[in-house]
Amino acid sequence: MTPRDTPGEPAPPAAAARPRAAPPAWILVALTSIGPFSLQILLPSLPGLAVGFAVAPGTAQLALTFYLVGVALGQLLYGPLSDRFGRRPFALAGLALFLLASAGAAAAGSIGWLIAGRMLQAVGACSGMVLARAMIRDCYPRDRAASVMAYVFMGMTVAPMVAPAIGGLIDQALGWRAIFALTAAVGAVLLAAVAARLPETLAAPQRLPGIAGFLRANLALLRRPAFAVFAGSFATSSGVFFSFLAGAPFVVVNGLGLPPTAYGVAFIVISLAYAGGNFVTARLAQRLGVVRLLLAGTAVTFLGAALSLASVLVLPLSLGVVFGPPMLMALGNGVAQANAMAGAVSVRPKLAGTASGLSGAIQMAFGAVMTVLVGMTETGTGVATAAFMLASALACQALLLAGRRTKLI
Repeated sequence: MTPRDTPGEPAPPAAAARPRAAPPAWILVALTSIGPFSLQILLPSLPGLAVGFAVAPGTAQLALTFYLVGVALGQLLYGPLSDRFGRRPFALAGLALFLLASAGAAAAGSIGWLIAGRMLQAVGACSGMVLARAMIRDCYPRDRAASVMAYVFMGMTVAPMVAPAIGGLIDQALGWRAIFALTAAVGAVLLAAVAARLPETLAAPQRLPGIAGFLRANLALLRRPAFAVFAGSFATSSGVFFSFLAGAPFVVVNGLGLPPTAYGVAFIVISLAYAGGNFVTARLAQRLGVVRLLLAGTAVTFLGAALSLASVLVLPLSLGVVFGPPMLMALGNGVAQANAMAGAVSVRPKLAGTASGLSGAIQMAFGAVMTVLVGMTETGTGVATAAFMLASALACQALLLAGRRTKLI
């Protein structure tokens, strides 16, 4: 049995077990970053979009929700297709779609066309998110993969850390259309870099017998209780974060009466906390293992969500109240996410791409539901946002408790 195997999984042939040459780290970081960057750069503009297009705040917030839907749908496709045809072709195709969709969204004449552009932009951007995780799993055993993923995620936090601040400044100076012009330019540069520097890491293509095979591969994973626990904890812990993303811009702009740039600058502390959590995983994953760090990270996430709700209920609303307790949530997510994903893609190593895509799809689908719920209920006080953060954190704890009691993980 090789280090890449999990209990109950037959050992692969010796040739397939040898690690592949890993892509440059900066390529992995960039591929993983472009999705969160384009997701978050528009968030400070959501309250302004509602005013500019004369729609309800919940309608403008659909630019976030349908971005997550696009990521969910795209990840279901990229995973199994990359298991069959390789990682590199779909990295190039996804970036090309991202570039075209960004240009289209910049020219949108209605909120509907803007939302459609955002959804296509997400389908393109999520290629890097899926494929970077699968390429890491192609090249490293499980605990080492968690460590490498954590380093990549830590580097990736720079993009979403600065994205809201950049978006707020661009929106204030040039308007929201310039935001999409910037994402199109970023997509063009990354497309050229990937074409020049990204190697293929897939060692042995997997058979893909049409739609039936696609469904069987995903069902084979869903039937694995361990996969359900890892992927479910990945989704529900992320749901805490997506609830915050959906509500915080409206709390800052509508509730506190501050400009979009205030949200962008304050969000930096959330990204720094997330980076800190990933640093913890990067240093300790091989020593403590995936499960211990996953349990610790989700516990910290739960504490942050609980303190968020308590703070908005008993303290006067302020930037400190809005962003202080969620720093704990972000720290916990930073510890938990890489470990949850490393566990999910290790349940069936030969289906690492499919597992990465399916886990990401479940994550984004759950996140989309949470953003809709927050968009329907958040009035600017922060109570609805924090309440859904805590609900998602509770769901994560219940899932992990069930997994531990039944010895699935």
